[in-house]
Amino acid sequence: MSSFTTHNRNLQNQNSFLTHLSSSSSSSPLPHYNPRIIIISISVSDSHPTMTDDPTPVEDCRGVLHVYSDGSIVRSANSSFNVPVHDDGSALWKDVLFHPTHHLRLRLYRPSSPSLSAAKLPIFFYFHGGGYCIGSRTWPNCQNYCLRLATELPAVVVAPDYRLAPENRLPAAIEDSVEAMRWLKEQAVAGDGDGEEWLREVGDFGRVFVSGDSAGGNIAHHLAVRLGGGSAELGPVRVRGYVYLAPFFGGTVRTRSEAESPKDAFFPLELNDRFWRLSLPVGENTDHPLSNPFGPTSPSLELVPLDPILVVVGSCDLLRDRAEDYARKLKEWGKQVEFAEFPGQQHGFFTIDPWSDPSNELMSVVKRFMAKNGTSE
Repeated sequence: MSSFTTHNRNLQNQNSFLTHLSSSSSSSPLPHYNPRIIIISISVSDSHPTMTDDPTPVEDCRGVLHVYSDGSIVRSANSSFNVPVHDDGSALWKDVLFHPTHHLRLRLYRPSSPSLSAAKLPIFFYFHGGGYCIGSRTWPNCQNYCLRLATELPAVVVAPDYRLAPENRLPAAIEDSVEAMRWLKEQAVAGDGDGEEWLREVGDFGRVFVSGDSAGGNIAHHLAVRLGGGSAELGPVRVRGYVYLAPFFGGTVRTRSEAESPKDAFFPLELNDRFWRLSLPVGENTDHPLSNPFGPTSPSLELVPLDPILVVVGSCDLLRDRAEDYARKLKEWGKQVEFAEFPGQQHGFFTIDPWSDPSNELMSVVKRFMAKNGTSE
């Protein structure tokens, strides 16, 4: 018989680190479910449990997250990416607890060969994707990409986990990401013998880059706005730039790339909408500031000082138009923004196949961006 771990939790709106996130309103709220949640973790060999009152499934996120009509949730412990991890020993890695309150860990990667660089290495954050509902630092697609980043940039890669929706709706994930950045500051100011020496002995706290894939790209945006140009609150840590990889932005008015997205795409519109439905604060729609940087209640970014930003997207990604619009508007306001589009590529192409030709080119683009903006003062 399968064994399950069950916990009762409430779906409550989290206090935001930006005051406007808790004060926005919506004229067209998204549907939501009974706030009584049952979390059930299962492994690949487990069968679905027998639910009382014959609840029916109402949401399915890539087969690893199921939401039922009675508000219960079945979350698999397995990844939706059934691919091998290509760990050839060229990078070392370890897990570290960074948020004891929520039991959140991050994974550190660094090149195994000290001869890769005589100087200390830049620190590269990578926030995983998954529509704020699924994903983890432990998923093989995330591991493969981080292993490659560590060896080819080269860099110390920091891959944090964050709380997932719908058990923990936004802005919980963004708040956790802020804590990951604060953890890095703690490492930078720790005395000799304290903190993560494994990181401190090779990482350059004056050359930090913050990146994220999909939902992680959305996180990177909110961190860029929160920390502002120069990232003064993190001192002596200095963020030099942000890399948004297919950033997960939304809005109630469909873009052309959303409307024309094929149903058999790797990231279809139906799944896009489902992720927002499950992750946004209850009663809000996709014009909420957490989703739409240019929504009707979103604060203007025109006067916000921002560090350099690189926005990356595939031409066949339904998020393409929103990413381009974001880069264009910020550039019109005088921000340092670069936009890189990869023809014929779909959402997440760089983690689906990290060794493809487009992924190789993306690695070169990221390296050039870091070299251009990574000079320590």
